[in-house]
Amino acid sequence: MKVHAVFNRDGGTFRTMDMTLFSETARTIFEKHGHTFESEVVAGKDIIKALKNVAAEAGEHVLMAGGGDGTISAAADVAWKAGVPLAVLPAGTMNLFARALKIPLELNAALESLAGGTIQAVDISTANEESFVHQFSIGFQPQIIKLRNTLEFRSRWGKRLASLRAFAKVMGNPPQFDVSLNIDGVPIERTVSAISIANNPYGHGMLPVPEGVNRGELGVYIAGRLTPAGLMKLAFTVLTGSWRNNPDVDEIPAKQVELHFPRLRRGAKATIDGELVRLPKDVVIIIHAGELQVLVPSEGPSNQNGAG
Repeated sequence: MKVHAVFNRDGGTFRTMDMTLFSETARTIFEKHGHTFESEVVAGKDIIKALKNVAAEAGEHVLMAGGGDGTISAAADVAWKAGVPLAVLPAGTMNLFARALKIPLELNAALESLAGGTIQAVDISTANEESFVHQFSIGFQPQIIKLRNTLEFRSRWGKRLASLRAFAKVMGNPPQFDVSLNIDGVPIERTVSAISIANNPYGHGMLPVPEGVNRGELGVYIAGRLTPAGLMKLAFTVLTGSWRNNPDVDEIPAKQVELHFPRLRRGAKATIDGELVRLPKDVVIIIHAGELQVLVPSEGPSNQNGAG
């Protein structure tokens, strides 16, 4: 197996590492397993260009991406469209897709597990033309991220504290908006505070991570019109893992979801895999079952939907 890695030197963990030494360690580990390995370290602003250049290489190879969830999401989009396998090296704050793929979060352990891993087909979803491997979200999550980005932080813990401060501000005035949904042909009219649509339904842990990445099914999560007390209750049930018992939250499995916002405010935002994007008035979300090839640990997620 030939692996070409692109490491985002501005990714959370990589910011404080000797990347020359780390790249050599990665090469040694993969060569020990009989693979060919090369890598490059680039700034965050250059990551997409570097990923596309690697994906366009001739011959069979694996595109490895090292960085946070934003880097991994961008790499998944590039790999999917180019038809090359993706290897995920978690170097961010949450590393949600890596967790779903059962990749160890300690970097050397992740390298070892991937070097001994196998290629597997998993799902990827799209919101209009934008692909995602974790979640499309509207409502209070984009508001929290927008506020957090105005705060200063220099570390992963600093980012988490900034997120808590932003959440405290949003909690005082939760968003409420009208939306028309069409979920697998069933129309729904709601006034809500948030909608999250996951690339595979979430599991039962505290973090929003699916138990399987190849079920071929979206998870649709709708939080009704929330008061400040209701948002605080939702946060508590999320932290305790009991949110499925919260009457303000609906969970619906789906293959396709259409969203229409009759009174969309100027400058409205959504998040795709944690990154802020413009929210259009109409959004169509589709899951593409088994269309993304990924390198996973040999003991990683099983093929639950029968895709190759």
